[in-house]
Amino acid sequence: MTAFRRISRLRMTRPGKRHLIAAAVSATAVLALAGCSLSDFGYEEGICMENEYPTLAVGAIGGDCVTKGEEPPKGYVRYPEGKEPQKVDDKWDKYWDTHTVDKEGRIVEVPGGN
Repeated sequence: MTAFRRISRLRMTRPGKRHLIAAAVSATAVLALAGCSLSDFGYEEGICMENEYPTLAVGAIGGDCVTKGEEPPKGYVRYPEGKEPQKVDDKWDKYWDTHTVDKEGRIVEVPGGN
């Protein structure tokens, strides 16, 4: 009878925030260990935030994001029209890993680019 009393005194609780966070972290770890990424589920990271546009460093690979309505900082230019990267690892993002714009505005290949 004592075993029954102990069991009957156990309190049933609902999962709290800590349990839910732990479950989310565990699920993320399982996906990471399985070689999955968020892009496998259709998630694509934007090059810039919604209120920004991407700019290209002149004579080098790399760039920056500038608030829409503002001009690029010195040493940066807008990407050539139609060749702007929109998402990380999209066609143009990969292209600009090995190309840049020179001081005259010509698209040139970067020696030793990514």
